[in-house]
Amino acid sequence: MQFGGFKERLLADDLFLAKVAMECGVGVFTKSAAEWERRRENFFKELDFVFADVVMAIIADFMLVWLPAPTVSLRAAPSLSSGPIAKFFFSCPDNAFQVALAGTSYSLLQRLGAIARNGSKLFVVGTGASLIGTGVTNLLINARKIFDKDFAGEAEDVPILSTSAAYGVYMAVSSNLRYQILAGVIEQRILEPLLHNQKLVLSAMCFAVRTGNTFLGSLMWVDYARWIGIQKVRD
Repeated sequence: MQFGGFKERLLADDLFLAKVAMECGVGVFTKSAAEWERRRENFFKELDFVFADVVMAIIADFMLVWLPAPTVSLRAAPSLSSGPIAKFFFSCPDNAFQVALAGTSYSLLQRLGAIARNGSKLFVVGTGASLIGTGVTNLLINARKIFDKDFAGEAEDVPILSTSAAYGVYMAVSSNLRYQILAGVIEQRILEPLLHNQKLVLSAMCFAVRTGNTFLGSLMWVDYARWIGIQKVRD
């Protein structure tokens, strides 16, 4: 509660920290399972792709919970010198589907602004996470090539720039929309009103829904990466 961002989110959702733990804790297992589901017999041949995908996804998981989480705004209003764009995005909710507190309301334009604002942030987060993930993967690939001559003949470096840009776009579009719907519609508008007096059941339902969403997102990323050609199927 000493950190502003956490305080704003905990006041709006007392399960916020539990959701962060769920997303980041089970993410590595869920994403690995999704990678296996999509790659099957090529899983070990494409282990470099798998490692890069898991690393950059785990780095991004925290922000996917953080950005669309509903908040109780404790921020100071922008200064008079702030531009109209800054003032507009300040007035937007953290989530396009967020339930407005008593005495406040959001227009359709403000809710669309929440999607655009979070999407731009997630593009930066996704690109940065991918730069780290693919960079570490390429270091491991080159280190293994030194000791395994057979591996050196069949492995190739993961394309850093194209993969990073593609992952940024994927985060800004697919992940952004899925997590806003998850946080604003499924959790805040459906599960929490139904189970607000049964925190244990609510936590279990959030866990199940978030695990399924993470698994679905991992499947979609592999299909998307193959579709645009940054990850080719290895025979």
